[in-house]
Amino acid sequence: MNEPLIKAENISYRYDGDDLNKSPVLNELSIDIKEGEFIAILGHNGSGKSTLAKLLNMILVPVTGKIYILGKDITDENITDEDILTLRKDVGMVFQNPDNQLVATVVEDDVAFGPENLGLPSEEIRERVDKVLKGVGMYEYAKHEPHRLSGGQKQRIAIAGVLAMEPKCIIFDESTAMLDPIGRRDVMNSIIELNREKGMTVIMITHYMEEAALADRIIVLDDGNAILDGTPEYVFEHEELLRSCGLNIPQCTELVHRLREKGIKLDGDCATVEACAEMILKSLGKE
Repeated sequence: MNEPLIKAENISYRYDGDDLNKSPVLNELSIDIKEGEFIAILGHNGSGKSTLAKLLNMILVPVTGKIYILGKDITDENITDEDILTLRKDVGMVFQNPDNQLVATVVEDDVAFGPENLGLPSEEIRERVDKVLKGVGMYEYAKHEPHRLSGGQKQRIAIAGVLAMEPKCIIFDESTAMLDPIGRRDVMNSIIELNREKGMTVIMITHYMEEAALADRIIVLDDGNAILDGTPEYVFEHEELLRSCGLNIPQCTELVHRLREKGIKLDGDCATVEACAEMILKSLGKE
């Protein structure tokens, strides 16, 4: 059996100054993430989502517990800075605000920043920059100034900058939260392509249920604990539990629930608009 790409064992975390009488931000949390998975992490504000992302990316260190990346214990007190740097190449991160992640005045220079810091040859850097810009549909903007681009375009440049490092996993920390609907759609299309077509492991922290429904697996955090972990269909069937921790379910799933309450027979589970439409058409005999 293949070992998980990322394994967290009983990790806890609290920030400096937190009330010691209150539960930590993360409370003995354990999760496994396999290579190639597309995982969405849901939770209300303060549930520990972004803290978990920073722990997995080695920005923060857990107070207790262990985190393994590719079998390497990154919480070992004897781990070196070189080990951390090497492992961080395998777990990239795209943040909520792309302006905080863009470092150069020209798009292609920004994307080249990571590979340059890896000490790669100029020829390889050029190949990587061209490849990832084409991959996120931003090649024609290579000579543009990032600050003149739209929010969605900036976020795709940020994604390209991470991809140029060739990580095995990318964490998206509410990367669509500041975007308009068109920007959100474009970035989500890029994320889905990375996972489905490129086989990259994706961890997506979001508060949009419709985005989470596109993942293979959803982990729901509440006050630092994982209260649900499973397919979108499984998670969204727990409507009352989700609402009790400040979360809704996708509108399409709620529609199916309400139709069933009215006595309309609908077979199967529903997490996406497409699945909902198919389910309703089937009940009408119009497949």
